[in-house]
Amino acid sequence: MIFNKGAIFCNLFLADELNRTSSRTQSALLEAMEEHQVTIDGKSFKLEKPFSVIATQNPTGASGTQLLPDSQVDRFMIRISMGYPDKDAECKMILNRSTSNPIDNVKCVVTKEELAGMQSKAKQVYVHNEMAEYIVALIRRTRTHGLVSRGASPRAALSLTDMAKALAFADDRDYIVPRDVENVFISTLNHRIILSSEATARNLNTEDILNDILKTTKQPRI
Repeated sequence: MIFNKGAIFCNLFLADELNRTSSRTQSALLEAMEEHQVTIDGKSFKLEKPFSVIATQNPTGASGTQLLPDSQVDRFMIRISMGYPDKDAECKMILNRSTSNPIDNVKCVVTKEELAGMQSKAKQVYVHNEMAEYIVALIRRTRTHGLVSRGASPRAALSLTDMAKALAFADDRDYIVPRDVENVFISTLNHRIILSSEATARNLNTEDILNDILKTTKQPRI
């Protein structure tokens, strides 16, 4: 048997319209995201480093879509909603593509070795014990909030910490502070909690609840 490496053997993998894929495809991607490997006929093949996944999904309820498994959703560190571009951006998009494809002019801004080095340095960012307690307090609050039927997992606490460390590193600091956690709290948690029926009836969304948790959780004085 000759093994030919597929698209997953890369540094940055784009999974477009993930919630349209089959359960088998999602399961394979889950292994790649968690174990950084793929398995074929009982043999595992390691993926390249660094390895990251960016995925898009269509609105739930659109033709052919299905909800992603909770275990897979929890593997994504953050979720953001792009929405529609504003008028000027949409006009610029048309004009930029009138004669050529802007993607053809994309240039490398960092090598994979440089990215791996930055990831290694971000991991070394210091987390004070009081900051760890603050992160845990925020996560545990999602589990006891009256308008949340299912709170965030321990994996969410790890992701929130890693995001705060990355933000501190980008800000040229070797330690995290409360604002680092606050700035990434919603994007890191909004896909990990499920609201109660009461919250839905009151037209509240996850961002409303997470903002309330931020406001009512005491910050450490570092």
